[in-house]
Amino acid sequence: METSGRKEVLSILQAVQALARRLRTERPEGAVTLSALSILGTLNRLGPIPAIRLAAEERLQPQSLTRILASLEKGGHITRTRSAADRRQVTIALTEPGRRLLIEDIRVRRAWLESAIAAALSASERELLFAAADPMLKLAFHQTPLGEE
Repeated sequence: METSGRKEVLSILQAVQALARRLRTERPEGAVTLSALSILGTLNRLGPIPAIRLAAEERLQPQSLTRILASLEKGGHITRTRSAADRRQVTIALTEPGRRLLIEDIRVRRAWLESAIAAALSASERELLFAAADPMLKLAFHQTPLGEE
């Protein structure tokens, strides 16, 4: 299947990047890093999981994950528990303060986005935007088979 022309693909890329930048600026004061927030979101979605799986889900190197987890643990947002059967395996879990932090961050950005959508877009533009959400998520989670990158 042929994709749209390069101009169309570039316009999607520019729009997604611009909206992502804007949403980053609308975060609560004193918020954790976006990488840390993503980890909290993954833990909220999947529940307690082994650190190795969390690294894979987040597409992070274990060293990068270790630094972020140390900060989140220090802030009381996650717990790390070693497996009794295999001391090398560590399970990461979201704490209630971590869940509240995640919810507040989402609440602030969602409020801005709802307001901006209502103020800036016509009814037909809102419908188009809402219809595009599922295909955009499909793209975000698309896995390219090895050798096709």
